[in-house]
Amino acid sequence: MNISINGISDQLKNEIRDAALNARSHRGAMLSADQREFYREKIKKLLIERDAVLVVHYYVDSELQILAEETGGCVSDSLEMARFGYEHPASTVVVAGVKFMGETAKILSPEKKILLVEDDANCSLDLGCPAEQFSAFCDQHPDREVIVYANTSAAVKARADWVATSSIALKLIQHLHDQGKKVLWAPDKYLGDYVQRQTGADMLMWDAACVVHEEFKADALEALKKQLPDAKVLVHPESPADVIALADAVGSTSQLIQAAKDLGAKKYIVATEMGIYHKMKQVAGDDIELMPAPTAGEGATCESCANCPWMKMNDLEKMADVLENGGNEILIDENIRQQAEVSLKRMVEFGKKVGVTGRSSH
Repeated sequence: MNISINGISDQLKNEIRDAALNARSHRGAMLSADQREFYREKIKKLLIERDAVLVVHYYVDSELQILAEETGGCVSDSLEMARFGYEHPASTVVVAGVKFMGETAKILSPEKKILLVEDDANCSLDLGCPAEQFSAFCDQHPDREVIVYANTSAAVKARADWVATSSIALKLIQHLHDQGKKVLWAPDKYLGDYVQRQTGADMLMWDAACVVHEEFKADALEALKKQLPDAKVLVHPESPADVIALADAVGSTSQLIQAAKDLGAKKYIVATEMGIYHKMKQVAGDDIELMPAPTAGEGATCESCANCPWMKMNDLEKMADVLENGGNEILIDENIRQQAEVSLKRMVEFGKKVGVTGRSSH
């Protein structure tokens, strides 16, 4: 059974759309080559002085990914970012991504200082699942196991029984379905629909979406496939079902990176955020050709154009400033943190059991 509910109002959807447009207009100034080098060296020095390490998401600009790798940091998905920060001996973890990623790191590492490069970097899925509304909805369905996507606030994670990433969602929901459990899923309706169709689980869905992945258009993608018959299509399951149906590989960020290597093609059409291209080329070979899945077509608004406006708010200048001044520290109410830690660590342990990580193979 797949029941879709109106989890958020049209007013909130409009507010999220406006927030995305506002984020796009607040990217940092373009830096010259000399300025970039200045900030790179400053950051390297400050990382040592502050006993800090960088954890960076696949979707941020490649220069931040490169810097993290050069300084012994981590480039991965949100769960692996948090796990890396937890296991690393550094006392300070600098997160280049969006707010829920910083919160996830703090949930697992309460004793560490967690700094977010850009304090206003949000996520439409997080914004689309307000904790108070979501908690009230959960109270209406006490018979269901509550599973929330990693792209949610600490308060929403605290209300959940489990947290799930896109890399683990299928195996986790299948596990719960095999036990005869009914599921309440939030917030991404497209990922939830994909998981339901794959597992047949009884799932009640929250109604929210990623502003990047929702923009991919199946009609335009199908036309592009005909123009490029040798290209393979890689799709993140936060995309609409008709886009997923055209994929040669569907999966999480780490799984798509691995697919670019395993499929062995020379051309790929990629239906996820373009920041992933850096790691895809690193893993699959710099000679592969990558192009974004179309966001043009009927109903297109091009709010994303395969770029997350919040991820792209992260830059070298802001990273240097946060390290130097200690700003944008993530703080979470301890009661909420402890409750969120339970659902998050359940996922971590399940991931170990089924062999799922958030890092691509090299």
